[in-house]
Amino acid sequence: MRANILKRKLKLRLKRKRRVRANISGTASLPRVSVFKSNRTIYLQAIDDINAKTIVASSGVKLGIKANKEGAKKIAADFAKLLKAKKIEEAVFDRNGYLYHGVVAEVANSLRENGIKL
Repeated sequence: MRANILKRKLKLRLKRKRRVRANISGTASLPRVSVFKSNRTIYLQAIDDINAKTIVASSGVKLGIKANKEGAKKIAADFAKLLKAKKIEEAVFDRNGYLYHGVVAEVANSLRENGIKL
């Protein structure tokens, strides 16, 4: 029973992901900021979809931070510094199929607070 529920949740997330990705894309000057969250950590990437390259990446594993709202703030602050070092001030936010609340919303808000336009 539980496995069926987890499969259904994953299927619905992937469906949302495909729907969102059909409308957004990143470039070198306006990258797509993709969020992936697991039960233990959060990963962020700035992606140039035209050249299929990751411009900047940050993860909670590297920083030793857990996947909660406080951790999301710290990871987003670190990620914003990396983006500014690459002279990127604006990006497109890709929630990767996750619902926009909790950790995902905190990442977006923290990026905005640290000077990245989403």
